[in-house]
Amino acid sequence: MSEIFGFDAFSPREIATRVETIGVTKAQLPFLQMLMLSVLAGAFIGLGALYFVIVKSDPSLSFGIKQVLGGVAFSLGLILVVVAGAELFTGNNLLAMAWADRKISTSELLRNWAIVCCGNFIGAAGLALLVFLSHHADMNNGTIAQEYIRIASAKVALPFWTAFFRGVLCNVLVCMAVWMALAGRSVIDKAVAIVFPISAFVAAGFEHSIANMFFIPLAMLLQTFETTGTASNAITCTGFLENLFPVKLGNIVGGSVLVGLVYHVIYRATGQGGRTGQESTGLRKS
Repeated sequence: MSEIFGFDAFSPREIATRVETIGVTKAQLPFLQMLMLSVLAGAFIGLGALYFVIVKSDPSLSFGIKQVLGGVAFSLGLILVVVAGAELFTGNNLLAMAWADRKISTSELLRNWAIVCCGNFIGAAGLALLVFLSHHADMNNGTIAQEYIRIASAKVALPFWTAFFRGVLCNVLVCMAVWMALAGRSVIDKAVAIVFPISAFVAAGFEHSIANMFFIPLAMLLQTFETTGTASNAITCTGFLENLFPVKLGNIVGGSVLVGLVYHVIYRATGQGGRTGQESTGLRKS
């Protein structure tokens, strides 16, 4: 059992090993199990987004308070994914570590990403439909519906490279949240590790492709059936895809390259020769 600064937690090198081992397991899941788990993840992220909008729509809060508290609320999504168990595309970008170590093939990596991404869309968009039918957005005299439409309108208006780089920064923080959650041994450990990186990306306005699969379809439903004559009618399927493509590319670069492959080089590619985890990080047990 590793102890860092007196805490019962896995060391960074042990996390790297766990990420690779879990990555192999994820890549080899049967199709139906992988799809169903990914549907759950899409719905879980949608629930976090729903919670975020309730905070974000409150006009009595200042901008900073809305962003930070909304980010904390949004953390619900990844906590559900990690603790309850589900397959999330952005978190699964860390499979790049197992791929770089040749423990899974390129086809296994792409299969996982393709199935999980499709399942996440089914879960997120399906939840959007359920939320629409529940008339949840009518709360607070329709302020919540207006907030969904405002958020989605801003997302579909983003230029390609802005959306891309916001996607990069988002998934650096998401994958760091997943990475740190794997250091914990209890539910509380995992929840605390998740909240700060996730709330930071939300507060900063970065772009999460799976969350957008909930926000934008729900806003499209709301504008089609419940609003007329507003500028938000620019939210279309084309706008949705034009947002999703650069954001997803950015998520892949942020999670796979800037987190997964960087840690692979640090702990796996350069660590095979025998240096210990304490030596490589400058930490030693007292």
